[in-house]
Amino acid sequence: MEELAQKAIEESNGKTFYGVGNSSRGTTALPLFIEYLQSIDPSYTMEYEWQQPKNNKIFDQLTSDSLKDTGTFAMTLIQDGNQIESKMVQTGILDTFIPKEWAEANGTTAEEYEGYLPLQTLNKVFMYNNTGSKTFDNCWDFVGQDAHGLFMDIDSELVGKNFLYMLTEDTYAGWLKEAFDALSAEEQAYFQPTIDEMASEAENLGLGENGKYALAWIKLWVGSYNAQTDDGPICNTLVDQSATDQFGLLVYSKLRSVEESATVSKNNITVAAYNDGYTGIGGFGYCHYLFVTDNSPLPWTACAFIAYMTCTADGFSAWGKDIGGYSSNPAVAEENEEIYHHQTGGMAEDGTTVEFAALNDHGYDWWTTDGKLVLEDPEYCASVAFTVGSWIEMLDKYTVN
Repeated sequence: MEELAQKAIEESNGKTFYGVGNSSRGTTALPLFIEYLQSIDPSYTMEYEWQQPKNNKIFDQLTSDSLKDTGTFAMTLIQDGNQIESKMVQTGILDTFIPKEWAEANGTTAEEYEGYLPLQTLNKVFMYNNTGSKTFDNCWDFVGQDAHGLFMDIDSELVGKNFLYMLTEDTYAGWLKEAFDALSAEEQAYFQPTIDEMASEAENLGLGENGKYALAWIKLWVGSYNAQTDDGPICNTLVDQSATDQFGLLVYSKLRSVEESATVSKNNITVAAYNDGYTGIGGFGYCHYLFVTDNSPLPWTACAFIAYMTCTADGFSAWGKDIGGYSSNPAVAEENEEIYHHQTGGMAEDGTTVEFAALNDHGYDWWTTDGKLVLEDPEYCASVAFTVGSWIEMLDKYTVN
């Protein structure tokens, strides 16, 4: 990393660094990176500009920039494994750089590691308003009769579509089968006709033995969810005491920004997977990946910045303060956990200290085991995007309002 820093100083001193990402926090991380380089060479200076395209335009922007001999963007932080694989990696627009220290922290070498470089895993989790008497103790409850979850429309944010793709993978389809088996006979009777109807579809799509359970859940979810444009408004709805018994699947970290008031509280929210006896998938995990553009104007600086974000707690700090965001570097994750996570306290309007159980993040290891987080696999998503993806497109409707 020190050698990369020296290369970056030589390459970019006095220049301007352009980055593009799905997260705006590159703007927060870049000044810290510059301070790190200035700790090595106090005379170092670098201007920077970070763009965050909306509405999935990042792929068009990177594709257009790739047509130049030397591009504008030095690197990118990008999500949606399916499109990354098909539009960015297979086309040679983006290159993967694996920092030596990151690989070693993960028990491998940069040469042996296969896959993209994730900055972090983010999770979207099932949450519900607990001001009523209704509870959700099984993931099939979210597609039950009269269930209409709040969810970012799958055409607005395509990682949501990747979540549905991943449910058809054998491991996760098996989790849905196990959760179905845990339902009462009466509950099973409601879902069984849809599952039976999906048996031939699953066979036609080449899915495994539990594929019909995945397709049934997907069909019921797509046909019932209440489409929203962003996770922020979903969160704001669910934490209000007027949202009795409503639920959603949304980015966990949105809870941190909720301000307590007479009618709004993080205590009005329950994370479903944290309930004792909850059965089935607790949510969806996807990554922010880091790449160097193939025609990067400042490749050494891009690599040094990527190493800084993935190999130091300071570099990850722009993202690390949030619940529901987990560094891909175990050493950084552990240090970050000590600094930020499990900060569940808060102050009520009367000045008394309260605890918000929903903020007590159980951590990446828990979510990927007991929490049954469905993890995005870019290659699997790309492999079923045409088959399962086309099937989803042909469903009668995406949402009901």
